[in-house]
Amino acid sequence: MALTASGLFRRAGRVIPGGVNSPVRAWGAVGGEDPFFAARGEGAYLFDTEGNRYVDWVMSWGPLVFGHADPEVVEVVQDAAADGTTFGAPTEREVELAEELVDAVPSVEMVRLVSSGTEAAMSALRLARGFTRRDRVLKFAGCYHGHADGLLAAAGSGLATLGIPSSPGVPAGAAGDTVVCVYNDVDAAATAVERYGEGLAAIVVEPVAGNMGVVPPEPGFLEALRALCDAAGALLVFDEVITGFRVARGGAQELYGVRPDLSVLGKIAGGGLPLAAFGGRADVMDELAPSGPVYQAGTLSGNPLATAAALVVLKRLRDPAVYERLEEAGARLEAGLREAAAGDAACVQRVGAMATLFFREGPVRNFEEAAASDTDRYAGWFRHLLARGVYVAPSQFEALFVSTAHGEAEIDATVEATRELFGG
Repeated sequence: MALTASGLFRRAGRVIPGGVNSPVRAWGAVGGEDPFFAARGEGAYLFDTEGNRYVDWVMSWGPLVFGHADPEVVEVVQDAAADGTTFGAPTEREVELAEELVDAVPSVEMVRLVSSGTEAAMSALRLARGFTRRDRVLKFAGCYHGHADGLLAAAGSGLATLGIPSSPGVPAGAAGDTVVCVYNDVDAAATAVERYGEGLAAIVVEPVAGNMGVVPPEPGFLEALRALCDAAGALLVFDEVITGFRVARGGAQELYGVRPDLSVLGKIAGGGLPLAAFGGRADVMDELAPSGPVYQAGTLSGNPLATAAALVVLKRLRDPAVYERLEEAGARLEAGLREAAAGDAACVQRVGAMATLFFREGPVRNFEEAAASDTDRYAGWFRHLLARGVYVAPSQFEALFVSTAHGEAEIDATVEATRELFGG
């Protein structure tokens, strides 16, 4: 007998806060129904415990660039597991993966492997503070860099404010050295650097925002951040957990031609398993223990199953044809959604293999504009698509992630369901 979602959710609610192990998995923002429970994935499709099949545009929030249960990834993980699941000692694959990351990402000369994007971002900023001997960090409203205390800061009004915690449990002092500016606002960033630059360790930014929906950088924005960091003696940190290996093999820094001092990587970089990394200039990375005084450690860092998966994925991404295929599929999805929503208050924004349908007129340039979207209409779209076997993120402020497993049939089914909703 198939397990029902409602039954599982009731069980989960008794032993897991909110019934989910990450808040983004909850469906409260799209109508409050019980979420489905995934049973397995295959290519572009996800199957739930009740036997339903969905075209999956969430793709585990981005890592699955070759789709679910990719045979090559499954095979190497099985082979690696047979040799042992963790050692707590260096392995050859750790070295090979580090070499692959250095080869792919323009700014990375040395790299440290960790287990999650939050850990990578937290460690990169500790390193930036240790290297510069400064405390303050400038971030942008709507850009998410994991749930470390100092990065859970909300934007205030005006050009820039010192951050205040946006979550209970975060001490005021933990976010007190975080300066928050408006994304894509060069003047705000310049004003903040002028005011706080003497103590500024780093500017951290998603070079293409993916956590307010897909918001690309406006021309000159990333270049201006690079210049501001150079002038202030601060480090520029690109959070490429989402964009790394997705918008290009070398990430957004390759796509836009702006080189940061440090880069934060995850998702695709882990091949679909729990692995992330941070890396950058060799002189900065040399400050990490055991070479230098900035401490960072992790028992499962460089896990042999994760490195095996990562290597098979990243080596396949050397082929430019993969990105040509992703761009073709992304462009078809973008054009179809735009045509389906034509004449309504909606816009589609896409960079490479990530896209968002905003339920408001565009363009969307920052979090304030994204937050003005009609989230009730988004919820209606989510439910309409789900009933037709298409799964998109249960939040307006996320992306659709294109994989090589998404073909014309999956794209056309999504577009047609959207056209139905808009009455086209």
